[in-house]
Amino acid sequence: MLHAVSLSAERRSAWFLLLLSASALFGCALYFQFGLALEPCVKCVYQRVAVVGIGAAALLGFIAPRLAPVRFLAFALWLVSAIWGWFIASEHLALQNAKNAFFMTCDSFPNFPDWAPLHQWFPTLFSAPGVCGDIEWSFAGLSMPAWMQIIFAAYALIGIAVVLLRLLRLHRI
Repeated sequence: MLHAVSLSAERRSAWFLLLLSASALFGCALYFQFGLALEPCVKCVYQRVAVVGIGAAALLGFIAPRLAPVRFLAFALWLVSAIWGWFIASEHLALQNAKNAFFMTCDSFPNFPDWAPLHQWFPTLFSAPGVCGDIEWSFAGLSMPAWMQIIFAAYALIGIAVVLLRLLRLHRI
């Protein structure tokens, strides 16, 4: 079974599954924003960008799963996006749970690089009118950042497991 998991990175179906999950998460974010009228905050938008990064990694892997350099780039983007998303979700959760939120602040608008101002290019998707400290939604006792922390941790652990299995069993990425 472990051998099959390590070989899955060379199949389009595995990358498609990753793309499908990231697309579903992005779709959920849009439903929360437009269907439930929950305005995203800056940290929400950064987590959304991390999900887009995972989706972009999946798309790269889907396009050329047998080319090692492309697969390496896809794994790198997947892991960087998942780990960065986990850190952002953790900061967001700490902000929500802070006893004295006066010392923990959230930016009033996203701080994207000058070469990629996503909040200006796609303001409907990446502007952030919401407040980071507000808990406007919860499920099973967990707020949205807590769920995203779990989801990003799962993405990161699965990515690390696949990379390690490939390196240990196949001696290649």
